[in-house]
Amino acid sequence: MMKKALQQRTIETRVRLMAAARELVSAGGYQALRIEELVQRAGVAKGTFFAHFADKDTLMDQLIGERINLCLDRLDALPAPRDVQQLADAMLPLLAFMAAERYVFDVILRRSGAAAMEEIGPIAMTFGRLGQIVGKWLPCGWFRTDVAPEILIEGFEALSMQVVALRFCALNNTLPLRERYLAYLRAWLLPSS
Repeated sequence: MMKKALQQRTIETRVRLMAAARELVSAGGYQALRIEELVQRAGVAKGTFFAHFADKDTLMDQLIGERINLCLDRLDALPAPRDVQQLADAMLPLLAFMAAERYVFDVILRRSGAAAMEEIGPIAMTFGRLGQIVGKWLPCGWFRTDVAPEILIEGFEALSMQVVALRFCALNNTLPLRERYLAYLRAWLLPSS
């Protein structure tokens, strides 16, 4: 009975930490979140935070992965895009979130690939999920068929990341996100004439 009470308390503490983190992010953004402020808002000791999360990036993996999954839920509910304009419009809310804060994009880059299976976290899992969604869409539109679908999906994910990365590049951030994205999608996904 004691073990169940401890497990329940652990779950409740994590829920409080996550709720407080969402509130702080909503008020000030992801980068502005400070662990000291978080534990104070959640009403726990700093050591309790570290019992649940290895560091701030581990918490951000959860929060950002959660937000990406909401975007992916929306994408998964959409009908398959029939052309690159529809595809770009469907993807823009996700890309806009990824480009909203440099810190968010940095965490996505750091957490998107895992060196070992036990390191695969929520953000890394979202890339697999995005690939599945895009994989369902590709056969439904006027997209190229001369390249294996797996390669098209990997290239699509890579160019999506590149478009966001260029938003933070002083030399290359002159084009609106949608315009640059459309150029990349046309080059990568449309059959050559």
